[in-house]
Amino acid sequence: MKLKLALKNIGVPALLATGLLTPVVAVAATSQTGNTPDVTAQTQPEKPSFEQYTALLRQEAEQKGYDKTLLDQVFSSLTFHERVVKADQSQPEFVETLSTYLPKRVSDIRISMARGFYQQYLPELEKIGEKYGVQPRFIVALWGLESSFGRFMGTYSIPSALATLAYDGRRESFFRQEFFNALDILAQGHISFENMKGSWAGAMGQSQFMPSSFLAYAQDGDGDGKKDIWTNQLDVFASIANYLKQQDWNNNITWGREVVLPDGFDTGLAIQRGSLARAAWLGRWNQSARSLAEWNALGVRRLNGEALPNRDLQAALILPDGDGGRAFLGYDNYKSLMHWNRSYYFVTSVGYLADLIIAE
Repeated sequence: MKLKLALKNIGVPALLATGLLTPVVAVAATSQTGNTPDVTAQTQPEKPSFEQYTALLRQEAEQKGYDKTLLDQVFSSLTFHERVVKADQSQPEFVETLSTYLPKRVSDIRISMARGFYQQYLPELEKIGEKYGVQPRFIVALWGLESSFGRFMGTYSIPSALATLAYDGRRESFFRQEFFNALDILAQGHISFENMKGSWAGAMGQSQFMPSSFLAYAQDGDGDGKKDIWTNQLDVFASIANYLKQQDWNNNITWGREVVLPDGFDTGLAIQRGSLARAAWLGRWNQSARSLAEWNALGVRRLNGEALPNRDLQAALILPDGDGGRAFLGYDNYKSLMHWNRSYYFVTSVGYLADLIIAE
């Protein structure tokens, strides 16, 4: 019998409606006198099995019109990964600081590799950089920090990882949509199912794009009709550059700089920390943003103690570790990088590596 579901919102209620799942009804609590119940427990549905959940995903995919051969290939191989769920739920025990993070992320080996690849691919990078308006060193820095220049992309089957995370339920709607985005990529022929590998969280290829980012930003860098961020270097570079371009990258400025604050400085002028949606975070950025001349007048200086550059630039003050930690002035490109990954540590490491690639 064909199941009738409101497929846009698969969940336990939908499973109950199909008959694939039956509710477990708690016995009603009785009053102390043993007479009529005074509290009735609500029905508590059982969690569906992974197989039941993916059966409903399959039905939704069929109604969306995906090719049956593709669906047979994908759904016959879907696997629940307990390690994916544990990775999603785990919290790091070690408290990182920028001073411990940077040496690991921007190591001597990574700097050397970045410089080597920058020189190796410079002609291609310059063409792509000119087309998209992005300095090649930032393309290489992001490539290096996301996948160690394509050496570590993850070995999980992307559809299985995303189905596992959707089933787990912590962010079901998000990961369910990413699952269908992955089907779209396969249907468009950009990569084979066997080669659609990535991280446990669903990030793919050398640029570590989520499927939604792939659909929004991936580019065909060599004109072969495919957007292959797994094995095609030109596609990887063009996709990274296009992402930054679409986030208002300014090719005429850099990312920012580390600065020194004077004694008694009002750190309330910095972007206030805390996890926020992007729109709210941008509001805090705008509250902090001032011209370099204004920051200079407030006593902010370069690391060597000299005055800030005499340029007509806006910058926000960033304290990744809070009061007493290292301080940075971020330009608009810093804000663009924060769209890629809203982590001050990550974005600062991108800027540092980009600078070191061309340092003499």
